[in-house]
Amino acid sequence: MRVTAKKTLRNKVANGVVKSAIKKTREAVKAGKVDEAQEQLKKAIKAIDKAAQKKIVKKNTAARKKSRLNSLVKTIAVKK
Repeated sequence: MRVTAKKTLRNKVANGVVKSAIKKTREAVKAGKVDEAQEQLKKAIKAIDKAAQKKIVKKNTAARKKSRLNSLVKTIAVKK
């Protein structure tokens, strides 16, 4: 039980980091801040990759999340 509790806590923290990074990126896109969105995208990709490396998120899920975020940021970068 203790091992499960530790791993659950670790996974929740890592998932929280990923979710908040994605949320910050989406907020920057919504606000139309291209530079900030690109900076947040880098941080989000780093967090997603770390989660995938630790097998908290499956690699295909990580790739899908990165792809969708990247295309979202690209849309406002092209409009600028």
